Amino acid sequence: MSKNLTLSVQGLSAHYGRIQALSGVDLVIPEGELVALVGANGAGKSTLLRTLSGVQPASAGAILFDGVDITRLPPHERVKRGICQSPEGRQVFGPLSIEDNLRLGAYTHGRQGVEEDLGRMFDLFPVLQEKRRLPAGTLSGGQQQMLAMARALMGRPRLLLLDEPSMGLAPLLVEEIFRVIVRLKETGMTILLVEQNAHAALSIADDGYVIEAGRIILSGPGRELLENEAVQKAYLGV
Repeated sequence: MSKNLTLSVQGLSAHYGRIQALSGVDLVIPEGELVALVGANGAGKSTLLRTLSGVQPASAGAILFDGVDITRLPPHERVKRGICQSPEGRQVFGPLSIEDNLRLGAYTHGRQGVEEDLGRMFDLFPVLQEKRRLPAGTLSGGQQQMLAMARALMGRPRLLLLDEPSMGLAPLLVEEIFRVIVRLKETGMTILLVEQNAHAALSIADDGYVIEAGRIILSGPGRELLENEAVQKAYLGV
């Protein structure tokens, strides 16, 4: 039985001025699956996420979320529908407390259920509970990454967009972040994971896509892409 598609991207293109950053991208994310998007620096990974969340306008193509065309919807409307992003470079609000950063992630819900959501975040990331009253800017890079992910989760995502969650982190912290991503996947959350760490991402992905110069050049089950010779040479150093 075929799964419902949470997201379907059809012929998506995007430009920065005259520069074409995405060119005719097709991609699907079935409900409850983790899909990895891998590629080199500057390949268009973050641009694709920014276009999905509405920060970057699409110049052609369509984005369907639950079968509804959202290509022209503004970012806040996409968040209300359940598309929540943990951005590249974390982008936490440094002067605000950790708890206030988390509460900001829930702004589309009013106050209903926010305390329960906070409790879940503190279960997932105990260090955030210990430091909840401190300014977010006092956290280490790895802790800020946890906060950025938790803030996105406070939006109760139906699709979680993770942009380079392992960037700049020590190997032990990368392992910890990926353990959390696997836990989220096991709860049935639908996730699009953008990563330069192709091995880590494809190892846990149901499906994967390889992007190069703004185009999808390969796709398939995560495990198959891990064993693909071209992927191994280009991204896994094999």
